[in-house]
Amino acid sequence: MALTDDAKAVLEQVTTATVTTILLKKGLRNVWVRGAMPLRAGQRQVGEAFTLRFVPAREDLATPASWASPVSTRAAIEDMQEGCIAVIDAMGIADAGVFGDILCARMARRGVAAMITDGVVRDLGGVLDTGLPVWCRGAAAPPSVAGLTFVGWQETVGCGGVAVVPGDVIVADGDGAVVIPRALLDEVVAEAPAQERLEGWIIDEVGRGAALPGLYPMNDATRTRYEVWLAGEEDKA
Repeated sequence: MALTDDAKAVLEQVTTATVTTILLKKGLRNVWVRGAMPLRAGQRQVGEAFTLRFVPAREDLATPASWASPVSTRAAIEDMQEGCIAVIDAMGIADAGVFGDILCARMARRGVAAMITDGVVRDLGGVLDTGLPVWCRGAAAPPSVAGLTFVGWQETVGCGGVAVVPGDVIVADGDGAVVIPRALLDEVVAEAPAQERLEGWIIDEVGRGAALPGLYPMNDATRTRYEVWLAGEEDKA
């Protein structure tokens, strides 16, 4: 399933915590990108993954001259589609910035929705000024070639210990970034609103003083109470 406008609208209302719960029930435990946290509070994005891959720096390959190569981060950015989320495999290296303010500014100008990486950025102030939502480990002054060699884009990568295939759907918020395999997108979109509604009801019950045993997870009696409440809400609609 492609990420339609309707599917995106659903996911924009769902937390990454809910997404991970749904995927856990389907047997997927390794979907949260380690190290990729929002640079700015309140960030939230949904989009299809556009992948980029770095390997360890090698002195004859990782040079400033390589930035002009046909296989370069610059060329990759020009291949990005509006609305995509750039997912950058930096192997967790935190002492060389994958992108700085100029590259992030170009991504923002091209309508890229966000950037996710298990590495770091450089020119932090300038990156923030571009308005591009970024999830990463933080910032470092050295350029990418100080610790990384860029080798390609739009191939399967490992970002933060998670396999990411081009076109996978990324949901990112204050808890980090989660990968939804494209083959499971229909199921997640179908189940997410119900999961959010259920957890909202449980929160309300806790607020009214309900004890957790039998509530979370639900026993049969609590499930019956919830279903009665849900039927009433549906009648109101």
